[in-house]
Amino acid sequence: QVQLVESGGGLVQAGGSLRLSCTASGRTFSSYPMGWFRQAPGKEHEFVAAISRSGRSTYYADSVKGRFTISRDNAKNTVYLQMATLKPEDTAVYYCAAKRIGATYYTKKDEYDYWGQGTQVTVSS
Repeated sequence: QVQLVESGGGLVQAGGSLRLSCTASGRTFSSYPMGWFRQAPGKEHEFVAAISRSGRSTYYADSVKGRFTISRDNAKNTVYLQMATLKPEDTAVYYCAAKRIGATYYTKKDEYDYWGQGTQVTVSS
């Protein structure tokens, strides 16, 4: 069983930046493709960004491309989401997710096996 713990959320003004972190338990983090999703009130989970287990491949939702950067440090069992030029529509609970087995990145919620508890990001206008 893998436990994921997100941190770094908070309240920020539009145009500001935040960096989210997600730290995983266990010794096999480097074998897991990772992803970030978000859920705004009254909406479904939305894919945000994904990264392969090596970190060499990444993929972004169109809504965040050019503003958000996903990265990982396998030595620290941590995946990051650097968010810049934040907009009020980025307000949501952000979740990280891990997939047990995979050779690339994955964008669908159902493809992931483990989820964190979420961290709130609120962007004020």
